[in-house]
Amino acid sequence: MKKSVFFGALTLAGLAAGAAAAGTMDDVKARGKLNCGVSTGLVGFSAPDANGEWGGFDVAVCRAVAAAVLSDPSAVEFVPTTGKTRFTALASGEIDLLARNTTWTFSRDVDLKFEFVGVNYYDGQGFMVPKELGVSSAKELDGATVCIQTGTTTELNLADFFRANNISYEPVPIETNAEAQQQYLAGACDVYTTDASGLAATRATFENPGDHVILPEIISKEPLGPLVRHGDNEWGDVVRWTLNALIAAEEYGITSANIEELSKGTNNPEINRLLGTEGTLGEMLGLDKEWAKRAISAGGNYGEIFAKTIGENTPVGLARGLNAQWTNGGLMYSPPFR
Repeated sequence: MKKSVFFGALTLAGLAAGAAAAGTMDDVKARGKLNCGVSTGLVGFSAPDANGEWGGFDVAVCRAVAAAVLSDPSAVEFVPTTGKTRFTALASGEIDLLARNTTWTFSRDVDLKFEFVGVNYYDGQGFMVPKELGVSSAKELDGATVCIQTGTTTELNLADFFRANNISYEPVPIETNAEAQQQYLAGACDVYTTDASGLAATRATFENPGDHVILPEIISKEPLGPLVRHGDNEWGDVVRWTLNALIAAEEYGITSANIEELSKGTNNPEINRLLGTEGTLGEMLGLDKEWAKRAISAGGNYGEIFAKTIGENTPVGLARGLNAQWTNGGLMYSPPFR
């Protein structure tokens, strides 16, 4: 296939095409580690602990992919990115995979030339205010100052919501969640808006979380998921089916506790194909037969990861909601492993 190269403005799409052409899986294997783009720090999703060890819901995706491809969930270089820098980092090849609470949209998929491999969290944009503000609805925020991260879908959603409700606001632009938290707690803005999961994660870090309220309005659809560059379908398949393996494992009852036993063989052909005791799924991906077993073993199935990073018994305290399995009224659903 002939490709024309136009010199001039350097676009994300052009960067992505060049980086993808190199063959990301070969690069990862040769390097011996996965370069994974994450947030600059969002509790429960991606944040380093006191020892600099990264953990969280999105981090678990990175580790699962590293386990599948490199047989080592710790073979990951975590690259912190902001709303502004994340897409350039992916397009340029600085990172192999972006797992940073990023919304799947038409323009990011089609215009920026990124491949969203699936959804790992169905979310929506919300608003957080101090309880003392005395506000019970986002429609009562006329004239409010609003902290909002630049380079995100929340900017346009915010403008649309206020315009539709004939109310005004003053934006306070910020680049990172840490900056937003600092500005919000300092009173530089009346309101902080971002994905509702991010608001819950941020509030969990406050000294007095109960002094802050997440308003009931959810003003958008924010399907969050990992993404790779267009043009490298083999790598996209590896990341997509690794995520699917985590989701399917929960559905089939494959857990950290029983995966070794189930790997000896079961009477369920789908479990056998997933764990590599039947079929040649690993070979189709350019991996060995135990790729999915390693991915699941890295941090558990989707439900286990959710429960220990952002679930109801964590400081973030999120219910499964739309992120429950399809068999439990949610939207989580993996295509079949066959």
